[in-house]
Amino acid sequence: MKEVLHFASGPVVQECPDATVAAPKLPRGARALKCGLCATVVLCLTASVVHVLLMFLHVAPVNTVSKRYSPLINAWVYPFFEQNWRLFAPDPESVNRQILARTARTGSDGSVQVSPWFDLTAVDRSAVEHHPFPSHTAQNMLRRAWAGYVDSHGGDDKARTERALMMQKYLRNIAADRAAARKGGTFDFIQLRVVTLSIPAAGPAVGDRPRTPAENRLLPWWKVTRNGK
Repeated sequence: MKEVLHFASGPVVQECPDATVAAPKLPRGARALKCGLCATVVLCLTASVVHVLLMFLHVAPVNTVSKRYSPLINAWVYPFFEQNWRLFAPDPESVNRQILARTARTGSDGSVQVSPWFDLTAVDRSAVEHHPFPSHTAQNMLRRAWAGYVDSHGGDDKARTERALMMQKYLRNIAADRAAARKGGTFDFIQLRVVTLSIPAAGPAVGDRPRTPAENRLLPWWKVTRNGK
């Protein structure tokens, strides 16, 4: 665009930049970064909306939608996003549970070597005691895995639902990982034993009351891969 300026000596033509000229294009790397950032934001928003929707269907009263998509909802919620009311109505533990494990390995000659029992609960307890910032894994993982197993299996050890089978694998994998980390060897099978003892109520008359007998629950042998996973 040209602009005409009038001076005493006569008109002078001056070139002016054209405002309609397109802005320079961004480099290819910058465009790719911008597209990736936009895609990430959209993906995060979508995942957040899906998470909120599934959690709402999980905690909402049973309805047609939650019944229809129950397998999908349970697969998303359990075991990491399970919801309950214990934050508002705490239910303190009334029993002490000791979860023990032992492993078995089949030798080349067909003989089976069984390890002694070792206490998984004691390992977690030692990681929590005298620790200013104990990890959530040491405090709750094994305990919640066992609680989910009991809730889904009841009094026996037969998995009749998909959730029961999932909780069985979850508990088995936790025990196998910790056994592999402790023993440092390979094994083919793992077995758990859970000893439950009621916590007596506080008071002077506690000594006169008979102690509730302990429950000793022996789970079946579970097959694991050779590396203990």
